[in-house]
Amino acid sequence: MAKKAKSALATPTDLSSNSAMSVADALNGILADSFALYFKTKNFHWHVSGPHFRDYHLLMDDQAAQILATTDVIAERVRKTGNTTLRSVGDIARRQSIKDNDADFVSAQDMLKELRDDNLALVAKLREAKDIVDAAKDNATSGILDEWTDQAEERAWFLFETARNA
Repeated sequence: MAKKAKSALATPTDLSSNSAMSVADALNGILADSFALYFKTKNFHWHVSGPHFRDYHLLMDDQAAQILATTDVIAERVRKTGNTTLRSVGDIARRQSIKDNDADFVSAQDMLKELRDDNLALVAKLREAKDIVDAAKDNATSGILDEWTDQAEERAWFLFETARNA
């Protein structure tokens, strides 16, 4: 039965199965990190306090929305390569490299710095994935990775500049 169910999800692709699996593994790691970063950004958005509350609250909300907007596109790229994507919060937890922050209190300054560092870590994963998808000749994913990298770099830049004046 499991084999029949898996074949029901088979999506045609011209990528070799090994290449497609490598692309899917890289993208699923990015997807897990994107969900982890989204949730951490929302956590900090909900719990930020201090004299710059409004500015930081809105900045984090904008950034969280941008991160969340990438998740569906990432998952759909995995499916377009003939593979399956994340299925649960547990699956995210097993694959994420961005660490959760469950602290009772985090200063606004530390929030900004942690999110900056996490976005830069995501940039590094996106660059690694770029090498993998380029080797697989997955042009569509390669082009989208450039956009996601630019977005993460911009988020890191905004967080860096904001933290300098905090």
